[in-house]
Amino acid sequence: MAESIDTGQLDLQDRAALRRVTSFSTELQDISEVEYRQIQLERVVLAGVWTSGSWELAERSLQELARLAETAGSTVLEGVIQRRDNPDPSTYLGSGKAQELRRIVSETGADTVIIDGELSPAQLIHLEDVVKVKVVDRTWLILDIFAKHAKSREGKTQVSLAQMQYMLPRLRGWGDALSRQAASGASVGIGTRGPGETKLETDRRRIHDQMTRLRKDLKDMARSRDVQRNSRRKSHIASVAIAGYTNAGKSSLLNRLTGAGVLVEDSLFATLDPTVRKSHTPSGRSITLSDTVGFVRHLPHQLIDAFKSTLEEVSDSDLIVHVVDGSDADPLEQFNSVREVLEEIEANNIPEIIAINKCDRITDETMGNLKRTFPEGIFVSAHSGMGIEALLKAIDDRLPDPSVEVMLTIPYSRGDLLAKVHEDGKVLKTEHNDVGTQVHAFVPSELAHLLKQIAISE
Repeated sequence: MAESIDTGQLDLQDRAALRRVTSFSTELQDISEVEYRQIQLERVVLAGVWTSGSWELAERSLQELARLAETAGSTVLEGVIQRRDNPDPSTYLGSGKAQELRRIVSETGADTVIIDGELSPAQLIHLEDVVKVKVVDRTWLILDIFAKHAKSREGKTQVSLAQMQYMLPRLRGWGDALSRQAASGASVGIGTRGPGETKLETDRRRIHDQMTRLRKDLKDMARSRDVQRNSRRKSHIASVAIAGYTNAGKSSLLNRLTGAGVLVEDSLFATLDPTVRKSHTPSGRSITLSDTVGFVRHLPHQLIDAFKSTLEEVSDSDLIVHVVDGSDADPLEQFNSVREVLEEIEANNIPEIIAINKCDRITDETMGNLKRTFPEGIFVSAHSGMGIEALLKAIDDRLPDPSVEVMLTIPYSRGDLLAKVHEDGKVLKTEHNDVGTQVHAFVPSELAHLLKQIAISE
């Protein structure tokens, strides 16, 4: 709906009603429970506020929310969007639309409302009071999915910390108890605190204590990860991080490049714990490829903070392969969302290869549009193998060269060192003669020193 050119006010027809989003149908699955706010994501109604951009963009955002809800194990019954300049500071939706949402919840028999945005503590409380069922926002839904998919001890610890950071300012249930305890004009002191406030203080203290313990555990795990990372660095193995939007096909691409056998699931956030596999470039150079957690629009800051040690697999890499789902309705928006996170974790200055995946699913017209949008992109299909050789060659070309250039002859008796040159260095040229193998390559400094000791003088 268009806005008035003169005033910028929203069209009256947009304000008159919630717009319903069609084609929501998901399957019920088991979900995880969380300690501080147990969510029964079974029968849900989605609601969003459209403040800017096109209706198509707002609808796509709610469709993605539906996929997130499906991943968490819910059945989506209805989706509605309200057109507003800004979300209502009290109930997110306007008060009248909140009442209309309550009617939709009652008609459909929903037990949960999921909001396509992050609610303030006040908005969460007030909206729940209106709709009379549990209200969950996009941030908590993503946290819930992460809790479901975390498998390793580190992943579970990271998710628990993020959940507690989110829950701390949203603890509720103390207002009525306090109002009962302090009469008008009475002083509030020892002996006048009610059980509601006591429980709130206890809950907050317990959460703070647990957060302190979890942060300590994560530091210990981060040290172990640093040891592994430093060990790979000392071995002079170049590191390549596979990053991208959730469900863009990162795990499938890792499997295609390495034969790793990593979990591949048509589900958002199927990969949380990073998988690191060793591989070789076409020139024979050893590399590590790491599959990382997928990004999404408005990825909660609590997750970025809690997953810092995991995301360092990206920020400490030598090269990033940024995977984009070429079959998505708006791949550029996905690309920009990932770029925002890369900037936040200070990985935006690392060399990057853009790999447009799922090209076996798109039309020639879409391919042409993608080539104009991503002129430097490499077009691949992890499913069919299309473009994989070109991607490996690009990785070979874009990796930083080892530090020392050598031109020497390695005796045939030291084939082990020649193999080491191929594995740890970048070989430009080899030529066999009567006494050994002439090599022109870039190698790590320690290997260069060793090669010069055994090289045949010419």
